[in-house]
Amino acid sequence: MASDLVIVYHRQPYEEVEEDGKIVLRENKSPNGIVPTLKGFFGRVDKGAWVAWKLAEDAANPDFERVIDIEDSYGKYSVTRLPLTPDQVSSFYHITSKEAFWPILHSFKERYNYDPVDWPTFREVNWAFAEAAAAEAAPGAVVWVHDYNLWLVPGYLRKLRPDVRISFFHHTPFPSADMFNVLPWRREIVESLLACDVVGFHIPRYAVNFVHVAQSLLEVGPVERKDVNPDFIWEGTALSDRRVPEAVMYQGRRIKISSAPVGIDWDYIQECAASEETCENVAAIRSELGDCKLVLSVGRTDYTKGGVQQLESYERLLQAHPELHGNVRLMHVSVGANRNMAAYEEIQGEIEQVAGRINGTFGSFEWQPVALISTAVSFKDLIAYYQQADVCWITPLADGMNLVCKEYVAARTDGDGVLVLSEFAGASVELSSAVITNPFSHRSMDQAIEQALAMPEEERRKRMAMMRETVKRYGIKAWAEDQMGYFDSIETTLSEAS
Repeated sequence: MASDLVIVYHRQPYEEVEEDGKIVLRENKSPNGIVPTLKGFFGRVDKGAWVAWKLAEDAANPDFERVIDIEDSYGKYSVTRLPLTPDQVSSFYHITSKEAFWPILHSFKERYNYDPVDWPTFREVNWAFAEAAAAEAAPGAVVWVHDYNLWLVPGYLRKLRPDVRISFFHHTPFPSADMFNVLPWRREIVESLLACDVVGFHIPRYAVNFVHVAQSLLEVGPVERKDVNPDFIWEGTALSDRRVPEAVMYQGRRIKISSAPVGIDWDYIQECAASEETCENVAAIRSELGDCKLVLSVGRTDYTKGGVQQLESYERLLQAHPELHGNVRLMHVSVGANRNMAAYEEIQGEIEQVAGRINGTFGSFEWQPVALISTAVSFKDLIAYYQQADVCWITPLADGMNLVCKEYVAARTDGDGVLVLSEFAGASVELSSAVITNPFSHRSMDQAIEQALAMPEEERRKRMAMMRETVKRYGIKAWAEDQMGYFDSIETTLSEAS
């Protein structure tokens, strides 16, 4: 049976674990993430399918099981697994996507590395994804493609299946034209994206940038614009815009441009926060901390996350305020996502060096200023730390959205706590009641953490109440309804055209 909704994403929609020498498929541990969110859409259609890649030593092995059927709490759906060899994964993902695309998307031109890119392999892998999606899709189905490593899929898919409705969502920033156009494949990428019916982004700024890029490269027709939702306008952040494109014309087709911030699962976090297990964990954390204030930072080990800059700010804080010695503790969670890549090993080494220097300079037998955690912390454990953290310190140099800051706000059922947030995180356009900081400025970073630690309770609660209202209103359900609205509008357009 063909599928009404085909989700195309590089990751498989489950976790593979080994039990008694056999590989077993398990649901993702936490329902609060992009994969569980996407699987939730299968409940809205009669038949759903997922297309992903799977590592295979021999892609031509006839025993490789390409299509499997899954039945879990999200329903029944099929998964097409494209067998990629280690060399293909290295070329397509670790080199082209992470060494060429990733730094440009986050405006780190100095880290861009074009030389090792094998563009034919990237095309080959994207073609395989497009073929698989075309084979799964029912007539007029929605094919929803996700993220930059599958940029060429829409263009190929439009040629293979002109009848399907194609939507693409970016989970990263989208840079300005002078940055994006560093990529030598810029025209091919943008032409592929303009084969979509909908191109989606987190916030208006990224949509504005995309249209400017398209206009710089191609004969794009009139641009339809609208006012930005007032909830997403605040001049205190670098990413705010007042007008946003909602559609462009290209080669006789109208392509819709969406900007909708991904949110968190509010109800699930409230449930976790109220659980007996969390209450016990909270009590244990508070007992360990005593009267010490807890500053919590959670992120991946990546040069875009600003981990080194944040630790250096904490070091300056302790140098300038001896009265904080023994009275504040930073829990810095920095989990490596690409341990086999030199750029990330370098950042991890710098983080460990600065954390070690801080502990060596200021620490004592009774007090360790920094607790550096380099392994993943379970989501339920994180909820307990969120509830006990006096300050959540999220200061990426660039970030498409950032859900950690929203999780912290949702978890603070007591209405207390302070969020310090980089103005270069997409979430900053929503969370204007946070203490907004510029991570490229020592003065801004230092003043922000000092303000957060000294903030009176009345102000803390006022700011938190406003943020909780926003995070609840624009949760994952709101994002899902927004996306479904775009899918349905494509269907209406096709119906009228026929």
